Amino acid sequence: MAGKKRNLPRDVFLHLFAIVTLYWSAISVIILCWQYVNYFFPDVLYYGSYDNGAIRFAVSSLVIVFPLFILTSWILNKIYAKESVVRESKIRKWLIYLTLFIMALVIIGDLIFVINTFLGGEISIRFALKAFSIIAVAGIIFGYYLDDVRRDTAWILGKYVAVISSLIILGLVIGAFFVVGSPMKARAEQFDQQRISDLSGIQSQVVNYWQRKGVLPNTLADLNDSISGYVAPNDPKNQLLSYEYIIKDSTSLSFQLCANFDLDSNTNNSKSAPIPVMYPDQMSQNWNHSAGRVCFDRAIDSQLYPPLNKGK
Repeated sequence: MAGKKRNLPRDVFLHLFAIVTLYWSAISVIILCWQYVNYFFPDVLYYGSYDNGAIRFAVSSLVIVFPLFILTSWILNKIYAKESVVRESKIRKWLIYLTLFIMALVIIGDLIFVINTFLGGEISIRFALKAFSIIAVAGIIFGYYLDDVRRDTAWILGKYVAVISSLIILGLVIGAFFVVGSPMKARAEQFDQQRISDLSGIQSQVVNYWQRKGVLPNTLADLNDSISGYVAPNDPKNQLLSYEYIIKDSTSLSFQLCANFDLDSNTNNSKSAPIPVMYPDQMSQNWNHSAGRVCFDRAIDSQLYPPLNKGK
């Protein structure tokens, strides 16, 4: 009894840590599977239906959390081999039955949702694959621990289950890099998004300048305002490189805004058709671009944006 009490804090920590990392890994696998479904079977109602951010989070979690789950499980099995009483501890039994309870609810809820959706005539390959991914992950966890809790000793094939699971997750992680691209590509996308945001801000300042002064600014430096604090930005990657502002026709109020982009915005986000990269708060404006120097033609409609001092 003394030995059992001495090991109790260690047992609680290891078993809790194993369960938490298991749940975290399972959720990450489901998120990654759903994003694969969104990628290979895009929804025609939405542009870029998969979420790069969700994929990156799931991959990051699996790279860190799943190995910790495997390591913790290995340590626990080593302890079980030396101290059989730990395998029969209450904390372990409670956590396993709690896991079985949660997985059973997940499977039941998923099946009810599948049948309800099917009866409503809304079944699709996207939905079926997503529902299957939940059932598969929850079912594997439920089946493994249901068998494990019935045994007095560790399952001899448990190591093979761990190896197969690791290989599957490794495949999912490696495949994700082909979907979201490399970290360098992600960095380049962020620079391009910032460029679009900068150009949109410059465009708004040009329109505001025209409304207040009745003429187009000659250069971007004319937009600088010490009171409002606005300063025309430079390229985020090369702060010494300014954006280009070119007046095409001062009478028709037409001008160009130019920048150098790292990537083509019309990337192939699905297998069916190229979908433009969408930038936050810029979805109503045409900012599609190729890689390299790109100029956007703009013209101010004097009726939509009349001078503010017109009546004075």
